[in-house]
Amino acid sequence: MAPKELKFLLKLLGFPDYRAPLTKIQPTPKMKAGERNSLCRRLCNHGFVASAVAVTKFKIAPPGKSLLKLDPGGLLVKEEELQVLQACAKGTISPQRTSIPHDKQQAVIESLSQRGLIKVVEGRITEVWLTEQGQQYLLNNYEGNSTSEHIHLRMLTDYLRLLRKFQGVNREQIQSPTTESQEEPTIKKLPLSGSKPTDAEILQLIQDLDKKLGTNNYLPIFHLRQQLHTRLSREELDKALYRLQKQEQIELSALVHTQNYTPEQINAGIKQRVGSKLFFIQVTVE
Repeated sequence: MAPKELKFLLKLLGFPDYRAPLTKIQPTPKMKAGERNSLCRRLCNHGFVASAVAVTKFKIAPPGKSLLKLDPGGLLVKEEELQVLQACAKGTISPQRTSIPHDKQQAVIESLSQRGLIKVVEGRITEVWLTEQGQQYLLNNYEGNSTSEHIHLRMLTDYLRLLRKFQGVNREQIQSPTTESQEEPTIKKLPLSGSKPTDAEILQLIQDLDKKLGTNNYLPIFHLRQQLHTRLSREELDKALYRLQKQEQIELSALVHTQNYTPEQINAGIKQRVGSKLFFIQVTVE
């Protein structure tokens, strides 16, 4: 890892939950925005950080064009989604040219992109956060002998806090023989091995996994499959998730940026007739 990449990660340690607007991250005083953005993308590709991206330009995709040719009365899109598809039917546009309310633009565009109906041409990183992989890398793997400046005492303090946080967890586990792993409390909520969990129990497991893994109500499906592979077949779990979605208890969304996941994890998604595989589970009930 280059010194500037390390400084980027150390800067994130100074923010709550290691999460901050990208504009607040300045690894070195004279670093320009373009260099910082490239640095962020490299770290995302390595899985050390993750980011939220605001779409700035997009165009219609072939499935979106096909959809527009259908009878409008039978379209499986909402009115605002149809408006966006019509707006970009002739070429690349910005969200402002969709004529839908500003506060709804990104959500509608993201939904259409996840279903493969539009293609993102350009995006702007708005927020970035340190992943669990990034934390583990700082704790267990990073070694360097650089004497580069700008790694100051505040960064060292934030790093020591990270060390103490994990040291406290490990010490508690060592001192308490009965302490269970993160997954064990979740598994106890399920029926005994061999029986089929109910939809309500699957929903509870989704919520528990999201809380323990810190996926911010965007749980990748492969985590759920790992927990339930001895109780439910792939098809049975898919049907259960579709039932929960029909009951408006969860939403399923597709994966857009694949660089942070392995092929095996991506293949755990649910295949659709059009667009990318459904990959994330979002709970919509309290």
